[in-house]
Amino acid sequence: MIDRAIQRNSTHTQDDASQSSGEGLRRPVQPARVCSYTDFMKCQPLNFKGTEGIVGLSQWLEKMESLFHISGCAIDNQVKFATYTLLGAALTWWNGHVRTLGHDAAYANTWGTLKKNLMDKYYPKELALMCTKFLADETKKVDKYISGLPDNIHGNVMSVRPRTLDETIELANDLMDQKLRTYAERHNESKRKANDSPRNNQQQPHKKQNVARAYTAGPGEKKVYTGDLPMCTKCNYHHIWQCAPKCGR
Repeated sequence: MIDRAIQRNSTHTQDDASQSSGEGLRRPVQPARVCSYTDFMKCQPLNFKGTEGIVGLSQWLEKMESLFHISGCAIDNQVKFATYTLLGAALTWWNGHVRTLGHDAAYANTWGTLKKNLMDKYYPKELALMCTKFLADETKKVDKYISGLPDNIHGNVMSVRPRTLDETIELANDLMDQKLRTYAERHNESKRKANDSPRNNQQQPHKKQNVARAYTAGPGEKKVYTGDLPMCTKCNYHHIWQCAPKCGR
């Protein structure tokens, strides 16, 4: 009987331990905590006023998307929480957007839609300002470069009015090459005319007269002219130039 009592007690002890162990494994599951506006603001999101330019807007968008992931912000609350960080001109723009679409429709938009609207609003304006500044700086560079050009191409470059410095440099180089080619051609033409002038022709009259004399007689005989040149009455030779000077020897 004692053995049976010990056995029953041991069985009850094992059952109790097994039950206790099973209850320890079945812990109650805590419901997921919803990210409230207070929780979201504790993450210290950036503000956007609409005056920070492209860089400021890009930083605000990147920071906001990072906080959505860290805080576990629900998709339905992303537009609401994000627009609470808008200030100044950006907030004025958003309020006008809400009045146009209606409160419910505006806040029903997705984060992607809000992001696109902000980029469409501020990116073109900022790019226009950047282009204006770039053009102003480029104009100064062009004017300064043109002012240092030589007089022979300065007026030509000014008349074309190039917009960029690269265009100005390329145009100036082309014009200078043309000037150099023209100078070389004129120099060669002047040199050729100088060589063909009558003064140079008079330096070799004997040679040209010899060319005009054609004879058919053999050595020691009187040569008969067979060409077409007229005979000179002074020297009795056939030629069109001045008479050859007589040698004193």
